[in-house]
Amino acid sequence: MRFASLGSGSKGNATVVQTNDTLLLVDCGFPAKETERRLARLGIRPEQVDAILVTHEHGDHAAGVAVASRQWQLPVFLSHGTAASGRITDAHRLICIDADTQFQVGDIQCEAIAVPHDAREPIQFCLSHGAERLGILTDLGSITPHVIAAFGNCTGLLLECNHDLDLLLQGPYPPALKKRVAGDFGHLNNQQAAQLLATANTERLRQLVIGHISEQNNSLAHAQQSLQPVLSTLSANVVFACQSEGFDWLELSSLAPKQNQSRCA
Repeated sequence: MRFASLGSGSKGNATVVQTNDTLLLVDCGFPAKETERRLARLGIRPEQVDAILVTHEHGDHAAGVAVASRQWQLPVFLSHGTAASGRITDAHRLICIDADTQFQVGDIQCEAIAVPHDAREPIQFCLSHGAERLGILTDLGSITPHVIAAFGNCTGLLLECNHDLDLLLQGPYPPALKKRVAGDFGHLNNQQAAQLLATANTERLRQLVIGHISEQNNSLAHAQQSLQPVLSTLSANVVFACQSEGFDWLELSSLAPKQNQSRCA
């Protein structure tokens, strides 16, 4: 199993997960034409995609879902609350799933996990194929015991590191937006992401991607500084994703032993 990103941040998110037989698009926050262009950069054609999985209805994750689904005749898996939000309409086919349940798409077992975020019924995903388990964990405002348990034992993890709290509080956002972003149903800050990594079971973690980094309220240097103490204890390769390019394919099943790389994708 391998995974890549079309872009990661407030201007658009989409993650591609592929096995020999199945290709999933997790979220589609870009227009369909732009999504197709970004897929081509990874060597993927739209007709290769089997389904779209949606975490929640916010535009940076769902703006392109309905059009892409119609144009490419793809089923869309989403929570009942996300469907009821009315922000994903006229898709080819909507398949509503319950939070904290499992379902199968091709040869990938998908687990929808409830998270605290300011959306109708937000979920994040753990995707499994054989011995590999990929966690996609962005857009949550606090770390709960449920999240820690669900996203432990992953071999790959895409983890939100949205903002530096001081930069957010000193930055240009209006007070109400600052409160929302920093709240329990907003986004993880650098220290919270470090706390999750320090608390969860990361013994099997081989690929760690730090993503959804705010271009206004965070920086690569701030994220690296906050995470460095816990990253030094991991055996994972570390990649920092960016908004414009996301990150290139990362393999979960054919990695060499510990490399301790840290690079910006």
